Amino acid sequence: MLIDVRDITKIYEMGDVQVHALRGVSFTVDPGEFIAIMGPSGSGKSTMMDILGCLATPTDGEYFLEGEEVGQLSDNRLADIRNKKIGFVFQSFNLLPRTSALHNVELPLIYSGLGRKERKRRAFESLEAVGLADRVDHKSTELSGGQVQRVAIARALVNKPSLLFADEPTGNLDTRSGAEILAIFDRLNEEGNTIIMVTHEPEVAEHARRVLHIRDGLIERDERRD
Repeated sequence: MLIDVRDITKIYEMGDVQVHALRGVSFTVDPGEFIAIMGPSGSGKSTMMDILGCLATPTDGEYFLEGEEVGQLSDNRLADIRNKKIGFVFQSFNLLPRTSALHNVELPLIYSGLGRKERKRRAFESLEAVGLADRVDHKSTELSGGQVQRVAIARALVNKPSLLFADEPTGNLDTRSGAEILAIFDRLNEEGNTIIMVTHEPEVAEHARRVLHIRDGLIERDERRD
């Protein structure tokens, strides 16, 4: 078991008001699954993603990642997990604009303390895996939206993480570029990568083998597909 979420709640204090983003969510994730988290705005899906990605802590409940209870871990250990075990792909890409694709992909490896030669080799391999071997020296301002998102995927994969999180990964892309990105996710999952993706688009969620429907901070439906 890769993920074990037990009765997670999340409450935000907004002045005198308490906002219950999650109200007792439980589920497990096995290695190699491709899961979409769906729900309307304010349903709690982004909060769920932040907790799973060790970017936020629950108010109550337990979250086990590869057997470790995340709530008991130090800040240094959490930073290490985010760098080595988790890859993030965001709707807004989050790349350095005046830096080459290769250097953008190298960044997580710099934090890992890897030597320069090995960093460049691994970054090139990662870009090659998403079809950008001929664009390694291009800056993100010189790439199309779909190519920029591919760089972001390469960066997320470069540390060979256990988990890949994608938050609306096709939200800023045209239909064709979005389809190309989803084809990459399909292939990565076929190769054994575990993927958890937040989306509000049913046609994007169709690529997942399992869909968690969240509404009002609760899992309304856990839909599994063959």
